Amino acid sequence: MVDPLAVTVSLLRDYAPGGDVFSSPESWPRWSILLSHVLTAVDHVPNDGGNDPDVARNCSFLLDRAATFLQTQGRYVEARPLFERALAITEAAQGPDHPTVAIRLNNLALILQDLGDPAAARPLAERALTIDEAAQGPNHPTVAIRLSNLALILRGLGDPAAARPLAERTLTIDEAVYEADHPTIARDLNNLAVILRDLGEPAAARPLAERALTIDEAVHGPDHPAVAIDLNNLALILQDLGEPDGGTGVS
Repeated sequence: MVDPLAVTVSLLRDYAPGGDVFSSPESWPRWSILLSHVLTAVDHVPNDGGNDPDVARNCSFLLDRAATFLQTQGRYVEARPLFERALAITEAAQGPDHPTVAIRLNNLALILQDLGDPAAARPLAERALTIDEAAQGPNHPTVAIRLSNLALILRGLGDPAAARPLAERTLTIDEAVYEADHPTIARDLNNLAVILRDLGEPAAARPLAERALTIDEAVHGPDHPAVAIDLNNLALILQDLGEPDGGTGVS
């Protein structure tokens, strides 16, 4: 006998756009259409995922992606319970130490950070890091992502000293994986630079921020939002150094 719920969630997953929701704004109109259908379908699935592993996996995926879409729209309060349900279903279906659980923990931690609750986000991000280090090894790019996000949360908690070694380790891992001019390296340099500035070390932060700017301008062009962020961070560092424009034209 065909299970209508299983068929529905399978069709919804097949129709859902692929790729990362954040970096694919062209997928947002489809997610806007899908959202209500996803919420209606998963409302019939218990938080333990039920007895069908395929239904559990599909529902967890759909909840996570729908929540991420809401996050891109700044609808953080609506996104949070969807991330929480995705985590609960994944843990029940795949066990507490599965790499997919780490993804769900990470995404829930980030929405809590967006909601201004880094204290609640921290243990989730720490657990995600522990799972991925055990599953992937200490130098995997996924571990670098977890380290970077945990550093962000620690900075949000006002503890840049604890964030610094995580940001440094992130950069070390990614430099071994990516080319020197990869935008991921620019992100890592920028994150470490702002942490060093928080620690009162603008002279150490400056070359990192300048290198991040050089990479992003080469990759994205001069008018990209990433370049604007780099320019702003470098301007703040230069102000700390008593150089309002540092010859860069930034103010």
